[in-house]
Amino acid sequence: MEPVIITSDAVDLQVAIGSLALQNPVMTASGTFGYGREFESFVDLSRLGAIVVKGISLEPRCGNPPPRIVETACGMLNAIGLENVGVDRFIREKMPYLSGLGVPVIVNILGDCVEEYARLAERLADIAGVSAIEINISCPNVKKGGVAFGTDPQMAAAVTAAVKKSCRLPIIVKLSPNVTDVTLMAKAVEEAGADGVSLINTLIGMAIDLASRRPRLANIIGGLSGPAIKPVALRMVYQVAQVVTIPIIGIGGIASAEDALEFMLAGASAVQVGTANFVNPRASEDVLDGITAYAREQQLSSIRDLIGGLRLG
Repeated sequence: MEPVIITSDAVDLQVAIGSLALQNPVMTASGTFGYGREFESFVDLSRLGAIVVKGISLEPRCGNPPPRIVETACGMLNAIGLENVGVDRFIREKMPYLSGLGVPVIVNILGDCVEEYARLAERLADIAGVSAIEINISCPNVKKGGVAFGTDPQMAAAVTAAVKKSCRLPIIVKLSPNVTDVTLMAKAVEEAGADGVSLINTLIGMAIDLASRRPRLANIIGGLSGPAIKPVALRMVYQVAQVVTIPIIGIGGIASAEDALEFMLAGASAVQVGTANFVNPRASEDVLDGITAYAREQQLSSIRDLIGGLRLG
């Protein structure tokens, strides 16, 4: 009997995050892909599973003063400061283009208090083309003395519940790695109604210039991303997969199909390509091509068969 050869058309790459259906598991990561259009000459955007735009706030933000990006060993530090055009301009100027791409658009939102997150979600709820909300809970809660939402399970749950109440879109919570136990955060937001979690956000780090003896970032500290954080991210995805039933989106140092597939074996239903976009603007499409090739080589009928398929024995 002749072996069955799986063609690219026969490979089922579809995955789901709650009620959000994706044609494949490859997304872009917030803050690394602009508003999508910036990459249109490098990537066939219509092929992506979803586009996650940079974080959006109620009002425009200028971000931090430069220098605010520093290259590090196996990665980079950034202290952009969540610069963005604000929700009204985003809806008016960015969404018409994004909504015409034919792929899900996930809007990452940020705020200084629970009420701001809720207002953002309500504002975006009925905008054509917005498919889901990703909540950045690494932001400081100004009403609680600047403690980040992402480091307190109760605050994380509160903002999740408020956003969930404000719109019917699927809600994804982006978890911070700068906590003692990420599983506590994941369980808290799941119980509060999150439809999925994405992890990890950047690790806190800094760099010093020896010649001037000054910090290399004007903000002194910033977020570490890139291949250097992949082992940490992979470990956290695996741990969270043991305690939640909602889908997980893996983020952290994904630069190749092999990286992405490791995250899926650890329990992620989908992945986001971030810092690699700065090195290779085609990174997200290259990852997708590699996943498709792997599925063909392994004669998989569905990429979903890999999710949580890590062998321990």
